[in-house]
Amino acid sequence: MSQMKTEDELILFEKEIKEFWTKFKSICGSEQINQVLGLRESCKESIKALSEKWSKKLKEGDLMVDKIQEYRNEIIRQNQLTEEKQDCLTEMNSKIKDEEEQKRALIDSIRELKEELTKKREIMSAKNKATKEKLERLSKSKELFEERLGLEIRRIHDEQLQFIFRCIDHQDPDKPYMFTLCINEQGDYEVTSSSPHLDCITELQVKVRETNNFAAFVANIRKAFTALSYK
Repeated sequence: MSQMKTEDELILFEKEIKEFWTKFKSICGSEQINQVLGLRESCKESIKALSEKWSKKLKEGDLMVDKIQEYRNEIIRQNQLTEEKQDCLTEMNSKIKDEEEQKRALIDSIRELKEELTKKREIMSAKNKATKEKLERLSKSKELFEERLGLEIRRIHDEQLQFIFRCIDHQDPDKPYMFTLCINEQGDYEVTSSSPHLDCITELQVKVRETNNFAAFVANIRKAFTALSYK
């Protein structure tokens, strides 16, 4: 029912169009119709030209959009590269800073070691000087000790001096009484051995370190050996 109604409406519409066209041709002359048709063709051509123009513009616009997108992608990529380089630069600066701190610490350590070495050299030089002076005093006293105390002094291994007393035992004047002496690392007199053994060696050793009177020290040891010979 609905389909028949639609067909009737189309027939009616075509009929009205034909009537309108017949009436239009009767009103307008052929010349005017030709003008209208010419205008219609001109409009068609203008519309076609305009369509082609806008189509070209649209294509150019699409190309520009693509180009802009490429530029954006390139900017994003460059930004990523910049960030990566910035991270690498930060890491390198951190490493350089650490290396500079290590370098400064090493320089400070070397300076401290040099200062410590200089102090040790000065101390050693002072000790060597003191030792040399003591040895010189011992050498100068050698003849006096030998003459008055019946003493013989020998230089033995490890820069030690051996003191040998005789004429102590009245029954055996040639019997040796001896002790060995060195200058220790602190620059002090140190008795390393005695024969026969003396219990007072430690006490006499402390006293000579306090007074620095070496002649009295040797004389006191001889007295101790003499006292021992009477026992």
